[in-house]
Order: sequence, then structure tokens, then C-alpha cells
Amino acid sequence: MERNEKFEITPASRDDMALLRAWADDEGWNPGDTDVTAFAVADPAGFLVGRLDGKPVACISAVRYGTGFGFIGFYIARPEVRGQGYGIRMWNAGMARLEGRLVGLDGVLDQQDNYRRSGFRSAWNNIRYEGRVPDTAPPLPDGVELADAGTLPFDRLAAYDRRFFPEPRDGFLSAWTGLPGRTALAAVRDGRIEGLGVIRPCSGASRIGPLYADDPETAAALLHALAARTPQRTVAVDVPDANPAATALATGLGLTPSFEAARMYTGDTPDLDLPGIYGVTSLELG
Repeated sequence: MERNEKFEITPASRDDMALLRAWADDEGWNPGDTDVTAFAVADPAGFLVGRLDGKPVACISAVRYGTGFGFIGFYIARPEVRGQGYGIRMWNAGMARLEGRLVGLDGVLDQQDNYRRSGFRSAWNNIRYEGRVPDTAPPLPDGVELADAGTLPFDRLAAYDRRFFPEPRDGFLSAWTGLPGRTALAAVRDGRIEGLGVIRPCSGASRIGPLYADDPETAAALLHALAARTPQRTVAVDVPDANPAATALATGLGLTPSFEAARMYTGDTPDLDLPGIYGVTSLELG
């Protein structure tokens, strides 16, 4: 009890965010080099840190989107404090912050039963496929061109993203697509966006996400073009198994599964354009 009395949960500072990225690296999650910068933009108070005697030992993200959606992620208790009740206190604080909203998460599979006890329902699994993309790229579909997403009007990018996410997330999307070191490409036909992909440098393989496309051919063209921006063409993409075309694309390229997470919600699965999701944006923030 005495130790619990010295445990405090507060919003994460900028220094804390850098520490949380290092913790994610320790967990083998392969975080993006600048992911936390975009995460902080999504909801400046959405990351919580638990301190024991002033020392950070646990964290969780509970990010609010719009008026009705939230996402839980970055749920970590450091090894030295596991089994002492600090993790569940972080969980309760995160869920309290999202009270009254539909809440989503991407959780490790062996924790699904615990999440169900907290009211979550399984929607699909996101499987991380990883490997070297072949050098030979497929042809673009007729009439489709790939453009730097930063050259397009942002409101068009934001409108396209809304097909695949439950609430507007303009601030996050702007940062996610525009941070230095990243490449964001849009597939455009007659001025209409028909695909969007972002690749970012990470601790290990460069991660692609989101990868959205109106058809498998456009998805393949985007994936190849993004992979060409990396030195060894080695990438990782988190593929929803509820989209068979996305799974077929990843396996057809010879990418192999390396990690799996359960996408779960506290209520009905949002009405998303799931056939157009070939890679989710982030397992941490949805």
C-alpha cells in the first residue's frame, strides 16, 4: 500500500514521449523514428505516464478523436514493476479518459480475454508482414499517377482518410504524412485520389501505413513505389486479415508474418471501407 500511495499518473511531457518510444523499442514493436511527434499532435493530453516515486514505470495512450471515438495503445508496464497492479491502474485511467466513446485497440492476442472482460469485441486481426519487396514493380492501372501527397490539397487527403477511420483526424494526418524523413504518395486518377500510402524509417524494417487503395493493382503500385524509397526495400506493413486482397498482396510479394494484433472495439465495428485498407496506419493509434 505504501508503494501505491507514491504512484502518480500524469500526462506525458515531451521528454516522456521520447522515453515511451524507447520502451516500445524494448518491447520489439519497431516504432517509427518520429512517430511520437505525430502521436502528440493527435491528442496532446492523450498519453499518460505512471510514476513510482517520481520515476516513470508505466504508460498508456488514450487518444480522443472527434466527439465519439477513442483509441487505446502504448500500454506498457516496465518489467521491474509488472504484477504489482500498476498496469491495471494505467488501464483504468486510460479507459476513464475515453468514457462515453466507442473505443478501439490493437492488442496482443494472448490478452484478448482480458480485453473482452473490459467490454471489447474482436473485429479482425492485423498481421504484420515483413520482408524485402522485389525490385520489379507492376504497371500502374490505366490513368493512375503517383504524386507526392504533400502537393495535393490537404482537404482532399483528409476526406479520403475519412473512408477508413471513424472520425476526422486532420492534425494527426497532417503530421503523419508530412514529417521529415517520410514519404507520402497518393494515387490520383483525373484529379481524384484513389490510394494513399506512407512509409517511415523505424528501428528495424521501414513501416508502411496507412496503405489505402481503391483496388489491388493500385495498392501494389503504391507499395512498390514506397519500398523503392528505402535502401534495401525491406518493409513491414500491418495487414487486416479481414481484407483477403491485402493478405494476397503481402504473401504474393513473399513477405512473411512477424507479429499479430487483435483489432477490438467496445461496441459495433465502425463502418469503414475495409476492402480499401491494405495496411493500417498505426497499431498504437489506429
